[in-house]
Amino acid sequence: MSSAQLAEKIRKLSRLAVAIGGFLIMIGMILVNAVVLSLMNIVDVSTFTNETYLLIFMLALFSVGMLDIVAGVILSRR
Repeated sequence: MSSAQLAEKIRKLSRLAVAIGGFLIMIGMILVNAVVLSLMNIVDVSTFTNETYLLIFMLALFSVGMLDIVAGVILSRR
């Protein structure tokens, strides 16, 4: 394996690491905000036990995850 091929692999892995790191930072911010809002009694956690709100919440999380996966694939191909 030549040094050019090794450099290309390292570059691709660094882009993948950036994509995964960005996703983890975003999820961390969402979780910290949810905890703070819950502790300040601004958001009632029992609201999400209703099936309608639970479905909307899960669809929102799923769509954010899919967008992040697409962004990761785009970053890895560039």
